[in-house]
Amino acid sequence: MNSPKKQQNRPAIARNRRARFDYAIESTFEAGVVLQGWEMKSIRAGKANLSDTYVTLRNGEAFLVGSRIEPLPSASTHVTPDATRSRKLLLHAREIAQIGQAVQTRGKTCIALALFWRGNYVKCDIGIATGRKQYDKRELIKKRDLEREQARRMS
Repeated sequence: MNSPKKQQNRPAIARNRRARFDYAIESTFEAGVVLQGWEMKSIRAGKANLSDTYVTLRNGEAFLVGSRIEPLPSASTHVTPDATRSRKLLLHAREIAQIGQAVQTRGKTCIALALFWRGNYVKCDIGIATGRKQYDKRELIKKRDLEREQARRMS
């Protein structure tokens, strides 16, 4: 699991911005992503999108479903690229077990939060989350607006 301090000081390649609004994140994990060569070039060019991305477990392995990496016209001449293919996530067995146990609980899901660089590798922050109701979202917006007003008054 990641600490909040570690998450703040790394630049993100792509973020799932709606995730923190639509879901209450309970715990996060850092996973490696298995990519093809053309995908790395596209990510470096900023063509990654994580909106509506979630994680599924199949045969004891985790997969990133719904992520979109647009192919560059010059990067993939010998391969027919699939922009929305499922990408394998690299996690420890105990982390996969934790995710599987949490997802079986009613109302919980596993979603992708952000893609980022760790050295030369692309990593993905995934989170176990519970969906928020409409009235929870309204309360969150009111709380955010109130904090902004207080910050304005202080400065």
